Amino acid sequence: MENLINSLSAKPTIQNRSALAVDKPQIIRVAFFISDGTAITAETLGRSILSQFASVPFETRVIPYVDTIEMAQAAVEHINKAYQTTGILPLVFDTIVDPDIREIINSAQACNLDMYEGLIGRITDEIGVEPDAHSGHAHDDVDSETYKSRIDAVHFALDNDDGARTRHYDMADIILIGVSRSGKTPTSLYLALQFGIRAANYPLTEDDLFDNQLPKALQPHRGKLFGLIIDTERLQKIRQERRAGSRYASYKQCEEEQRAIQAIYMTQNIPSLNVSEMSVEEIATRILQITGLKRRIG
Repeated sequence: MENLINSLSAKPTIQNRSALAVDKPQIIRVAFFISDGTAITAETLGRSILSQFASVPFETRVIPYVDTIEMAQAAVEHINKAYQTTGILPLVFDTIVDPDIREIINSAQACNLDMYEGLIGRITDEIGVEPDAHSGHAHDDVDSETYKSRIDAVHFALDNDDGARTRHYDMADIILIGVSRSGKTPTSLYLALQFGIRAANYPLTEDDLFDNQLPKALQPHRGKLFGLIIDTERLQKIRQERRAGSRYASYKQCEEEQRAIQAIYMTQNIPSLNVSEMSVEEIATRILQITGLKRRIG
């Protein structure tokens, strides 16, 4: 979901530079994510698709719970207003199930990209069964074991964040370790929320790193450990945003910690992953791939 870079094979001439300087800035295009539920699916899929056009500036807007005719009409007003303001057709990603509501959304002045209609139509043709025209089916498991597994895993991640507690590590599916600000907490929460994985995380401090030993709390759980690595430049930038000008955020400190923790991973035979250029979604998926952990949900 990052930048698409257009490279030029030759340096521009003076005339070219002048032309580039007077180019008008790109107009921001509006993209809507609309659903009869939380809109999480529409937004997730829509953002994934938009990431393929990273050179285009998008302003994204989410409209959840469009489950009545009145809500659909209000959504259309928002979409049409965006078109009138920008003069460019907005993109509309929707996961509306009800055909009457979907028809109203499709009447908007926009490029409508229904994310269910095409797929559901193909499945209907293949299996010979008409879908139930009822919104919210994607969330009917709210009281199911899947939902409980998700909530239990999130609670576990929160209770076992940043090494605050270690007595429940025997219940963990995985324990993420790494230097401070290497992405352990967001990855733990994503593993819990998306896959139902009970993930704890533990920061290795300066004392741990330069002893070249695992902390006592981690030693009984060596088989559950997974290390995160982040490039020195990236780590320093993140720490500077937190504690600008401090020793903690200095390049030298970041470099020494990175060198020390990679030595621990190697000597202790701990699997690891460089997460410097990865989104949290990519990190979590790669961790499952490397470790072989099984999802409880999804």
